[in-house]
Formats: sequence, C-alpha cells, structure tokens
Amino acid sequence: MVDEIPRVLAGRYEVGELIGRGGMAEVHIGYDNRLSRTVAIKVLRSDLARDATFQARFRREAQSSAALNHPSIVAVYDTGEEQVATPSGQHITVPFIVMEYVEGHTVRSLISGGDPVPIEEAVEIVVGVLSALEYSHREGIVHRDIKPGNIMLTPTGQVKVMDFGIARAMTDSAATMTQTHAVVGTAQYLSPEQARGEVVDARSDLYSTGCLLYELLTGQPPFTGDSALAVAYQHVGETPKTPSSVAPDIPEVLDRVVLKALAKDRNDRYSDAAHMRADLLAAVRGGRVEAPATAVWGVAGAAAGATAVTAPLAAAEATRTMSPATTATRTGAPVGDDDDDGPRRSRWWVWLLALLGVAAAVGIVALVLDQNDEPPPPEMVAVPDLTGLDQVGAREELEDVGLVPSIVDDVPSDTVEAGVFVESNPPVGTEVEVGETVEIAFSSGPEAVEVPNVVGMTQEQAASALEDVGLASGSVDEVNDPSAGPGDVVATDPAAGASAAPGSRVNLTVASNLADLPDLTGQTEEEASAALAGLDLNARITQEESADAAPGTVIRQSHPAGVVERGTTVTLTIAVAPEPTPEPTTAEPTQEPTDEQPTEEPPTDEQPTDGGGNG
Repeated sequence: MVDEIPRVLAGRYEVGELIGRGGMAEVHIGYDNRLSRTVAIKVLRSDLARDATFQARFRREAQSSAALNHPSIVAVYDTGEEQVATPSGQHITVPFIVMEYVEGHTVRSLISGGDPVPIEEAVEIVVGVLSALEYSHREGIVHRDIKPGNIMLTPTGQVKVMDFGIARAMTDSAATMTQTHAVVGTAQYLSPEQARGEVVDARSDLYSTGCLLYELLTGQPPFTGDSALAVAYQHVGETPKTPSSVAPDIPEVLDRVVLKALAKDRNDRYSDAAHMRADLLAAVRGGRVEAPATAVWGVAGAAAGATAVTAPLAAAEATRTMSPATTATRTGAPVGDDDDDGPRRSRWWVWLLALLGVAAAVGIVALVLDQNDEPPPPEMVAVPDLTGLDQVGAREELEDVGLVPSIVDDVPSDTVEAGVFVESNPPVGTEVEVGETVEIAFSSGPEAVEVPNVVGMTQEQAASALEDVGLASGSVDEVNDPSAGPGDVVATDPAAGASAAPGSRVNLTVASNLADLPDLTGQTEEEASAALAGLDLNARITQEESADAAPGTVIRQSHPAGVVERGTTVTLTIAVAPEPTPEPTTAEPTQEPTDEQPTEEPPTDEQPTDGGGNG
C-alpha cells in the first residue's frame, strides 16, 4: 500500500515517511504546502477502501470528527479521497484524513514493560482522557476504541486522544467480534455490550477508560486470555480483581472508582465522563466519591456500608500499609497460657471488649447524629484570577484552591493570544464551595483575518502589509501584465477582502518585466501603435509600397509575436500605394508656329527639298 500512495494528495499534502501502521490504516508524516505546517496523514488500507459501505461510513464519521475542537483531542484538519492505482492496474478510491501532528509517545509504549505507572501520573492521564470524552460525548461522538495505543502524551505531559470517528466507522453501532477484525487487537478494552454485539453509548467509552485506568495502576489489563474471544467472555461474565489485590499500594478508594467504571451493567457505571472525572479527582484529594464500596461488586474489600468520605491519598496509603499487621493480630494464635483457665479468661475479656466496643460505637453514632443536626457551613473559596495562564497553569491554579477545572470549547479573541485563558464560569472572583467545578475557556486566537488589498504595491510593501494584520506572504508568481509596473502586485490568493485564518499565507502574483507581443499584421497604423503603447512597447514606423495590402496597414513587424522585454522598440512596416506607371505614345506632338520662329514644311514627294527639277 505504501508504494501506491501518491506523493502529493489533493494537490497540497506532501506524503512523507511511514510513522505508524495499524490493522486498518497507515499513518505518514506529511506537509501542508498551502498552510506551511507539518501534519499526519492517515490513509486507509486498500482492501478496506474497496468496500463501498466502509467508505461511506468513513466519509460520514471523518466529517463528524473534523468538527471536534478540544485541546485533548488530536485535531482533524481535512479529509479527502484519492484515485490510486494498485499493482494489478486497477484504480480504487482511497479516503484519507489529515490530522494534527503530535510529537510524543503513546501510553502503550509507557506501559509496554508491564510496570504500573505512579498513581498521580495514572490519574492525570485518565483525567485528560475523560476531559476529551466529556467534550466528544456532548457533541454526539462515541469513541468506541479507547485504549493505550490511541492516547498520545506530548513532551509537556499533555494528553491527546486519537482516532475519533475512525473507530466508529470500523465498528459501527452493531459491531461484533465476528463482524470485523478491528476488535481483535482491542478486546482487552471492550465493554460487555460491545462484546455482545449490542448498540453502544457513551458509557461504553467509560468502561474502556476503566480498563485503561486499571492497567495504568497495576501494569496489567483487568482480563487476559489466549484469544480475543476468551477475553470477551470475561468482560461479559467475570468480575475483575480489585487493583489493590494486584498492586498493594493502591488505596481502596481507587478500587471503588475503577470497579464502578467496570460494572457489567452500564446503568451501574458513571452516567457520564464528568462524574467519573470528578470522582477520580476526589479519590486522590480526600473528597467525597460517588462509587460504592468494593463489596457491592462481589469482590473482597470494604463493607457495603462504608462511608463515602475518604481520607486523602497519602493517609489512605498509610492505612493500607498498617492493615496487614492488624489482620495478623486479629487472626493470630490466642494470647495467654494453654492451661484450662486460659480460654475462660480469654472469652471473658472478649465479651468485655465487645461490650466496650458496642458502647463506643453507640457514642460515635450519637456524636455523628448530633453533628448532623447542625451541619457545618460549606467551605468557600474565590475563583482565582487566571489571566495570562495556559491550560496547565490554569488547571494547577484551580486545583491548588480545591476547585475542579473543566476545560470547555476555545473562544475566539482578538486581544488574547491563542491558548491563553479568556473566561470562566463562575467568573473570576466569585465565591464557590470547595470542590465545585469551574468551566474555563481559552483563546483560539482571532476568529478570522480580512486579507488586505495590496494590489499595486511592491512585493516588499505587500509582505509588510500582510504581516501588519497577522498574515504572511506565501508563494510569488509572475504574470506578463503591462498595466502594472514590473514587480508590482496584481492579484492575491485569497483575494482582497476574503477571510483567512490568522498566520496563514497569502500567495502573491506580481507583474513581470515582459510583455506578450501579438501579431499586428493587417492592423492599421493607429491600431498597431496603440496596441504597442498598451504593452509598454515603443513603435517605429517605416513605409513600403505594396500592391497586395491595403494602404495604411501593417505588412511586417521587426519582432515576431511572442514574449519580449518591456520598453522594446518594434518597427512596423506600413503599406503605401505604388506610384502609377505612364502610358506609351505613337507620334510626336505638333508644335504650333509662332511669329518668332517660321514654320518649315517637311519635304514631300511632290516637292523636292533642294528646289531642283527633273533634269
């Protein structure tokens, strides 16, 4: 397939080296000649491109994914189709998608060694994924293929979710294990309803995200097997081990979040990505979590009636460190001698301790009930000023004061640099309860820039005028246009007055120092002279008699029709009528006699000229 892809797609995207290959497509690094930026180009495999149904789904979903605009989602810039010749000589239509090129590595490479990720880092990654899912679900797009290989981490730690829309096109709404090979590679992250071939919704993405969180925390997926089918059966019918049973340093509160996300019945999972993200953040900050105790899911853990208020992460880990010793004391050998009185004395103390425990419990319950009668006022905090901060800085600022950031769609701004905070809801300075969610929006830069009119300017002047409005000069083409001075701009692309994205390039067309000389033969002297003047050429007139051309018309020019340098002198030869030829005569004209000169008669036969006779 690599050799079949044209070097340039859609007349603007240069296809570079292969940087990734999956079961469905190949990804190449590319370059957008029109916008002068590096991109990633995903091209479907030729065998899938022959499927008309798949092409239609791909086209529809690619258009949907292109509409997603979120900092945690790899942006889709463009889609298209290209006619490709196969080695057998057939021509097929291959769809392609032009995406944002993200430098970094996938989460798959991060956990490829089987080692768990530090808890804080794992939570940060999954929070980024949930932020992307919250936005995409709100836009009506279900990812359907959340897995470590579809999540990128940039060098700055930003999370980027890939393959929106494409996964949906592969699996559609009723994909099953037997309908597509796509699920074979991702069976470890399938929701039970996907494995059963049922229609999926946003909660299916949350199940897959729970699988991702499980693997980040423990270094292994919740279910493994010898085949994709075996793994799918486990997703449908088996309950996973708690993460803490695999990695003992994981606090119980995270067990609860993971197992709620992995509930078999989608109605038992989180209702949306925002709730799961809030629960996950609360779990590591010591807040109140929505997820029930692990006993609810049929696995060993805390009692079902455990309180929903958790200790902070460090304290929870300390508690888990102490629990083995406590367990050993509860289940160890009896304390005391082995004589006959020993068991009686032990039972006595057991009953006494039990009564004391009951009394203490009653006192605690009474104290709690008494406190509940007068609940303490909620802790309030002001939304901090986030002016000048990017997403990382704004998120940290909100989290430092106990608020939960929620990044919403970017908004255009002519005054705030792209990627910098613009506004929040509630607004900056508003008093809110600790733990509340604050929506924050960032600038996408100016919405559009109007291309200025630079026609008539020199190339340097035009470049300066474009930079003044946030645009850049692009390619420069020459055209033979005598109406403008050499080097002056005669046209732009986009044209003056059109809208362009900030920072985009405007191509210039400038006048050359050449002119296109036409064939002037047959034109009148006035017409030919005017044509030369309009082409910035000079005329020199000569005349020549010609009986074949109309007088006053051009019969010849010194330079043939074609390209000549402006200012050239072209000699025009103009036809003139030839002089008339005199007619020949047969007798001398008779001269009239005058008084001054007597007339002499010529001699005749009757009168000799010498006056003699016949003798």
